[in-house]
Amino acid sequence: MKQSLKLWCLLLALILGGASVQAQMKRSDDFRAKYQLKEVVVMSRHNIRSPLTSSGAAHLRVTPHEWFKWTSPSSQLSLRGGVLETEMGQFFRQWVVSEGLLPDNYRPEGEEVLFYANSRQRTFATAKYFSAGFLPFANVEITHKWDEDKTDPMFTPQFTKMSDAYRQQVLAEIAAMNGGPKAWAATVQPALTLMEQVLDMSESPAALEGDTVHFWYDDTEFQLEKGEEPHLTGGLKLANSAADALVLQCYETESLSAFGHELTAEQWRAICGVKEVYDALLFTTHAAAVNIAYPLVSRIREELQREDRKFMFLCGHDCNLASIGAALRFQYPDTENAFELHTPIGSKLVFEKWSDGKDTYVAINLVYPAVSQMHGRSLLSPDVPPMVKPVSVEGITPNSDGLYKLSELDARFSEAMSEYDAIVDEPTSLQSANSSTTSKSADIYNLQGQRLEALQPGINIVGGEKVMGKW
Repeated sequence: MKQSLKLWCLLLALILGGASVQAQMKRSDDFRAKYQLKEVVVMSRHNIRSPLTSSGAAHLRVTPHEWFKWTSPSSQLSLRGGVLETEMGQFFRQWVVSEGLLPDNYRPEGEEVLFYANSRQRTFATAKYFSAGFLPFANVEITHKWDEDKTDPMFTPQFTKMSDAYRQQVLAEIAAMNGGPKAWAATVQPALTLMEQVLDMSESPAALEGDTVHFWYDDTEFQLEKGEEPHLTGGLKLANSAADALVLQCYETESLSAFGHELTAEQWRAICGVKEVYDALLFTTHAAAVNIAYPLVSRIREELQREDRKFMFLCGHDCNLASIGAALRFQYPDTENAFELHTPIGSKLVFEKWSDGKDTYVAINLVYPAVSQMHGRSLLSPDVPPMVKPVSVEGITPNSDGLYKLSELDARFSEAMSEYDAIVDEPTSLQSANSSTTSKSADIYNLQGQRLEALQPGINIVGGEKVMGKW
């Protein structure tokens, strides 16, 4: 198995050298003579973590086999994830140094560099490891706003406005996606059957106790409530949990086999397709995304307008990348050499701000490690780069150099924020009779509904309206 895995990794490495458009590393001399890199804003997904749930979790009951013994507690960044993120930071350091944005071994001055992560351990640790590779001569402080493993409202994909009419709009968009949830989930039935075989589900505790011997999806229902993340109930949730654990185990163990079953890269991609359906239904309808992604959309827009920042690193989750893309009508490329179709583990949505001395432009790329690089713990460099795929923006045409005018991109940010402003927030039929929205008073709340004594940095809800506190 080790020999075949090495051969597979070698073949993918050869593919990496020739087939992919490495826009971030293949800027021509003419391009560099025309443009100067002014700032980079990175919206990152955390790197490899252990499964989200611990002992007694549902995915533990669907197989008789013992899952991989993780190097980290439940939901936290794994040791391999830390190594891989450090390597990604080293790659970005070499890139920005080669572009003249920062000097090598740079020590940040003032507010030129900012690292801001969700307060979950896996996101904070991802930012910390990246910073170690990116700025090895500086002890970078990772900004986070909450206690360990609490979720920062900035990164929480929750609804901050709701009404009966708005809920129906979101549900209508969900129903329109790929023929509706049941029809779309039916397309991954072969993957569900494959998972049942790989897990030996018929011999699992769930089967022996008369619970279930199959994954199912035809009872899917959605829960959309103010102050909550969009939720999905039913069998698809169990299938998603099992697929998540399987794929993470594959990343961490350097093996394409699972519980003695040899799988191809295409089969792993099919298993990831189960997660793709689950996440897309919850986070990628435009109507939902302009609501749940609003804090990050507004923050990234603010960053792209700054003149004093050179590099910003935001670290959150795949739902953040997915909802930002849906809110701004980005078209993520289909990935190559990855299991996830659009937002692989450890991936980064990268905004590069360039100037030609007259106008300001933005390049948007998705940067992520290939599976072979994760398994081989490749030392990333300009000669051995990660995957870099350009992101397109619906309705906006880039110039001949693949750059979007900042003014046009900013208008798209403004449009998404205006759509959020237009959402009517009012009591819904699902709220109890004695439940009411916040009155028009001076009371201050964060996006989690917690009352504050004063404005905090970021978005606050004051008298039912959003107010941006200074950073």
